[in-house]
Amino acid sequence: MSFRKVVRQSKFRHVFGQPVKNDQCYEDIRVSRVTWDSTFCAVNPKFLAVIVEASGGGAFLVLPLSKTGRIDKAYPTVCGHTGPVLDIDWCPHNDEVIASGSEDCTVMVWQIPENGLTSPLTEPVVVLEGHTKRVGIVTWHPTARNVLLSAGCDNVVLIWNVGTAEELYRLDSLHPDLIYNVSWNHNGSLFCSACKDKNVRIVDPRRGTLVAEREKAHEGARPMRAIFLADGKVFTTGFSRMSERQLALWDPENLKEPMALQELDSSNGALLPFYDPDTSVVYVCGKGDSSIRYFEITDEPPYIHFLNTFTSKEPQRGMGSMPKRGLEVSKCEIARFYKLHERKCEPIVMTVPRKSDLFQDDLYPDTAGPEAALEAEEWVSGRDADPILISLREAYVPSKQRDLKVSRRNVLSDSRPASCTRPGTATSTVVTGDAAPSGSLTGTGEAGKLEEVMQELRALRALVKEQGERIGRLEEQLGRLENGDT
Repeated sequence: MSFRKVVRQSKFRHVFGQPVKNDQCYEDIRVSRVTWDSTFCAVNPKFLAVIVEASGGGAFLVLPLSKTGRIDKAYPTVCGHTGPVLDIDWCPHNDEVIASGSEDCTVMVWQIPENGLTSPLTEPVVVLEGHTKRVGIVTWHPTARNVLLSAGCDNVVLIWNVGTAEELYRLDSLHPDLIYNVSWNHNGSLFCSACKDKNVRIVDPRRGTLVAEREKAHEGARPMRAIFLADGKVFTTGFSRMSERQLALWDPENLKEPMALQELDSSNGALLPFYDPDTSVVYVCGKGDSSIRYFEITDEPPYIHFLNTFTSKEPQRGMGSMPKRGLEVSKCEIARFYKLHERKCEPIVMTVPRKSDLFQDDLYPDTAGPEAALEAEEWVSGRDADPILISLREAYVPSKQRDLKVSRRNVLSDSRPASCTRPGTATSTVVTGDAAPSGSLTGTGEAGKLEEVMQELRALRALVKEQGERIGRLEEQLGRLENGDT
């Protein structure tokens, strides 16, 4: 009896990662050495932001995406904090606004000039003060304008209206220990958090209540992460009691047992998950690792399907992920990561190989756009809304710009030479926007242009004829010299 292994069908089975060439990297960036498990990097379709080493305070670098190559040491930074910056996050509804949390216990929101920094930026648009210890987490609401969440080492979660600089909600009794990370759900009605007490919590921020809680989601003592998926499930990374790294998938309706639990390896770096809701692919990057593993989340067991691993030589200090609207759709790029080395940032492109040059609508369903679905006041009043979606078809640029070829032969008698076409036979002419038959040129202006072109053509023909005669005379003289005639 023969057993045949059945390979699971998936369009993402052959996704491969590729680092860009050296001249497209960002060199000579002194990445922060602060001991905090954040990504140290944030990116959007306009700018790349990296937390850097700074003497006498905290700073981060903001670079236009096009400014690749070596970055001058004197390049201006965003340097208003008095302590090291621990986390940064771009506003999803404004590509020129970024929030930062710091050891100086403040959250600052900055407006970056449209073309990038030309001088150091020291004045934030707003300073949000409410934490009593360092602020390690800042994350924007996915659908409501100007709503920002911050979490600090005082175990307090604060939600702010940045537009009015007021504190909307203070959640100070839900977490008894250090908060490792916070993640909003799809429409921003709930968030989940991972805490040092090994519990994963799902919280309704407007009511200030605990919706669900799972004790000891991962039994290891090292940092864990929890993120919401698009369908409401929760994906976690952490460590087992034997310090092996784990991934798990949970149903918030029943947190007693994980839907899936996988052990990866026994490295000691915290696993940072990056989720793409359009493709249901989770990319897992370990701090200090030199690889990115990626998994597809589906509705059928075992739910978490390993796809592949991107491996490089250098370990990563941090990682940033480009939003879907910043990708090159015409190259079938489904994700782009910005990997931080000790002194540089290296983009890594994840691509699905496809033979066709056409827009791949199965890879690019409508994705969250830059428009907010709600105002802060509407969200506070209890309204929820899904992100406003945009199509990426407009971002598609054909990879090969083909030259226009006009065929004046009959398509039906293609094997016959053009001169054999019988009188009265229809001829086919291919015409696109850039070309039109001469008979369609109407108006005195166009007729004048045509006359100019014809005159230039006649002059060129005369010049070619003259040069041809001159070449003939010179060849004749050369032949005489070679034969000894003078």
